[in-house]
Amino acid sequence: VQLQASGGGLVQAGGSLRLSCAASGRTFMAYAINWFRQPPGKEREFVGGISRSGSSTYYVDSVKGRFTISRDNGKSTVYLAMNSLKPEDTAVYYCAAGPAYASPNGMTYWGKGTQVTVSS
Repeated sequence: VQLQASGGGLVQAGGSLRLSCAASGRTFMAYAINWFRQPPGKEREFVGGISRSGSSTYYVDSVKGRFTISRDNGKSTVYLAMNSLKPEDTAVYYCAAGPAYASPNGMTYWGKGTQVTVSS
């Protein structure tokens, strides 16, 4: 599976963005898809994920209630809708495919990141 994240950009605090993670390959539905981010000068951190069917999602506390992950298996695409953005959400965002949607461990495939910058 090859993954490509897109949709990043510059947005003011309080604004919204929707990131996409497009996958190629016939085994897309075999994987949970998770989102990670790496703020400038910091370690990469887990944001959340979605199950293979799309019926279950998980979010870390810092984004819960603001971010929504969804999945369209027909389009082999996962979305990360981000609302009420804060400057601390500024990061390079990555999507990754792995065995579980609520765990940052064991990712098999990683996409190239997309930059999200939130201005105050």
